[in-house]
Amino acid sequence: MENISLEKKHAAVAASQLIKNGMTVGLGTGSTVNYFLDALATRIRQENLKIVGVTTSFKTANRAESLGITIIDIDDAPAIDLTVDGADEVDNRMNGIKGGGAAFLMEKIVAHNSNRVVWIIDSQKRHQQLGRFPLPVEIVPFGSGKLIADFKKRHLHPVLRQQDGKTVVTDMGHFIVDLVLNRIDQPYQLGQYLDSRIGVVEHGLFLGVADEIIIGTSSGVRQLKRDALQK
Repeated sequence: MENISLEKKHAAVAASQLIKNGMTVGLGTGSTVNYFLDALATRIRQENLKIVGVTTSFKTANRAESLGITIIDIDDAPAIDLTVDGADEVDNRMNGIKGGGAAFLMEKIVAHNSNRVVWIIDSQKRHQQLGRFPLPVEIVPFGSGKLIADFKKRHLHPVLRQQDGKTVVTDMGHFIVDLVLNRIDQPYQLGQYLDSRIGVVEHGLFLGVADEIIIGTSSGVRQLKRDALQK
């Protein structure tokens, strides 16, 4: 556990060095992002950087503001220069699954509106193929039972996410269904299917989104870049 925390810190600190004065920065959600917020706040204090953040969850907004990071609404941001976010799992094609923190709808909106997206992860999050981490799907409460039944018929192994015996409700007021798939052979086809279902708000497949992935190691970081992947 200590080693994983160290890897997360290394990735977070490396990402914080990408931030330049005057930037509008998308702030992701999760434990690795929390380390990034700490590192960014330190740079803001020490270097007197003028930075504003656009957040992907109420949790991140509260933490960022407590650290002295100025937050603005996404609709008030002319552009988001760079978004730094975590991921629950990434594959060798730089696709990912996100949503363990139940913030993937807002994360995807912020990423879509960003000029550049960087993910920060520990070394255990990278696999050859997606699917070890359950795939979250955000759904509207009305008719959710019907939609879950449809997922079951298609052998997607849906589990309605609960915490402390209660159904998890997202910041936007929706439910989350986790699809326990073990492996995803055709992520793009699965994404298209989920996009087509009435009642699905968003899913946790982030395909072709990240421009760079910073992987923390015990001794430093490794980087994956989409430009290099496409060559």
